[in-house]
Amino acid sequence: MTQQAERHRPVLDRVETPADLRRLPETQLRQLADELRAEVIDAVSVTGGHLGAGLGVVELTTAIHYVFETPDDKLIWDVSHQCYPHKILTGRKDRIRTLRQGGGLSGFTSRAESVYDPFGAAHSSTSISAGLGHAIARDHKGAHNQVISVIGDGAMSAGMAYEAMNNAGALRSRMVVILNDNDMSIAPPVGAMSAYLSRILSSRSYRSVRGAMRDLSHQFPRPVREAARRAEEYTRGLFTGGTLFEELGFYYVGPIDGHNLEHLLPVLRNVRDTEGGAPILVHCVTQKGKGYEPAEGAADKYHGVAKFDVVTGKQAKPTPQAPSYTGTFAKALIQEAEADDRVMAVTAAMPGGTGLDKFGARFPERTFDVGIAEQHAVTFCAGLACEGMKPFAAIYSTFLQRAYDQVVHDVAIQNLPVRFAIDRAGMVGADGVTHQGSYDVTYLGTLPNFTLMAAGDEAELMHMVATAAAFDAGPIAVRYPRGEGLGVAMPERGQVLEIGKGRVVREGTKVAILSYGGRLGEACTAADELAARGLSTTVADARFAKPLDRDLVRRLAQEHEVLLTVEEGAIGGFATQVMSFLAEHGLLDHGLKIRPMHLPDRFIDHDKPYQQYEAAGLNAHHMVAKALDALGIADAAATADLTRTAARGSFRAV
Repeated sequence: MTQQAERHRPVLDRVETPADLRRLPETQLRQLADELRAEVIDAVSVTGGHLGAGLGVVELTTAIHYVFETPDDKLIWDVSHQCYPHKILTGRKDRIRTLRQGGGLSGFTSRAESVYDPFGAAHSSTSISAGLGHAIARDHKGAHNQVISVIGDGAMSAGMAYEAMNNAGALRSRMVVILNDNDMSIAPPVGAMSAYLSRILSSRSYRSVRGAMRDLSHQFPRPVREAARRAEEYTRGLFTGGTLFEELGFYYVGPIDGHNLEHLLPVLRNVRDTEGGAPILVHCVTQKGKGYEPAEGAADKYHGVAKFDVVTGKQAKPTPQAPSYTGTFAKALIQEAEADDRVMAVTAAMPGGTGLDKFGARFPERTFDVGIAEQHAVTFCAGLACEGMKPFAAIYSTFLQRAYDQVVHDVAIQNLPVRFAIDRAGMVGADGVTHQGSYDVTYLGTLPNFTLMAAGDEAELMHMVATAAAFDAGPIAVRYPRGEGLGVAMPERGQVLEIGKGRVVREGTKVAILSYGGRLGEACTAADELAARGLSTTVADARFAKPLDRDLVRRLAQEHEVLLTVEEGAIGGFATQVMSFLAEHGLLDHGLKIRPMHLPDRFIDHDKPYQQYEAAGLNAHHMVAKALDALGIADAAATADLTRTAARGSFRAV
């Protein structure tokens, strides 16, 4: 913390844990919230990260920890990208400037990091399900702690949230769901009257009267009883907009101003002191980026930022040296859509992250953002494909995992030509383990009918988008990493590739490196180093994992003493396809030394991408060391590389 920051945060300096917070007089909470907001802004300006969402829940975070007895009371954040204020108040203030840095705090909640994080999260719409699990376990143990799940209005677009609410409403276990509505997509305007109604409706006296009237109504015939119940609920719904939640079995309170502590505190106290009965939903309206003018004025409310200047808000983004893969995908897809009006694009709440914001600006009528609903996105694309459209499902690798059943049943079994554009393949840096694209080659490679491609550079990505657009024989996927390309010469437009054919980047005779995807540049660097040692090395870009270029693999196996396969994915992926082919055709029977190089069987923590690949053993010097080891060539530096990589076998918690 800077000296200037210390002088202006006297209340926050007295708070190390929520117990300290609860000892403050209520009159000091406004100042604490202001200091907490300033601390979040200052910290994220140093580290980068998710800013807008955290600024929007400063008062809400303060109020929850003030009213509830955390950590005995379980506070569960949905997605948890808004948890920076929570981390500052829960014993991690001194480490907040290590956020998202190697060896530092995770950008999300983590059970391994703090007892104040009872459930880890980074994907959306899990908090109500997890909270219900905590609540039922509490009931089974005879405990009496509270369970509070905070979920955003965006996360409420996912079906899992409604599945959980339906189950929670039926089980009637005591839990609190706080709907953080920061997009005004649900709530009517809020103000003094709304706050007054919310305070009354959440009070014990009102709920007692309501319960007494409900008991009295049981004396009447069932039709009259049901009519009275619905009249009461729908009357409250007219004022509050909570009818939907009531129908799911929740007692609805709100909307209230999530930045007004005078509104928040009495409602949360009433909710805390309620005994038994239905689960409660408290509807809070907040503003992303609240209290920081550059964020309030930005279209994305500074959702995710690089390091920035606090005074001006200007982000310190490095000048790109090459086109980004995401930008290249968007450019290529626009070109294909200009040539074919059947090309459509679907994303699940990530138009900017996938580049479809650019596509949408050019073709708004052919762009569909379905919200945080990956399952629906995939089946929606399947329906489009049934009618002869050419849908591209642009979904991060880590998010596509959520729709695997739909990929299997609705796409693969029916052999529908859905095109999957899989961004964020491999390591992703500061977002860490929850956002890494580690598994898609494996989980898609097991499915019949799938064609799998991976781009070795940005020009290859353009060719693969063109190939996918032209391919109608079944589902096809192209994966590509986050960040900049290699700086290769770019074509005016992508050319359609021959399905199942790789390419040789450079020829050699002793060692062959067969790369699938984004490690191609490192493979070429490794070949240079091996050549400098007198070891002639071939580098090949597989391009396809399914169907495999069998002729290429056969030639590499027969003409080289050592064959390395390199991929930025988990075990069971590309190397498995290669080795199965080699084994089935007897190509392992005559002395070939094959060494698969893939992500290790452990989770790799957040860090700079190079350091993550260092931990994974997938950088150029690791390839050199692996080849030398296979050849039995003693090399102290190479042996040290292998030893260091093997020593990183322990899991580092996020």
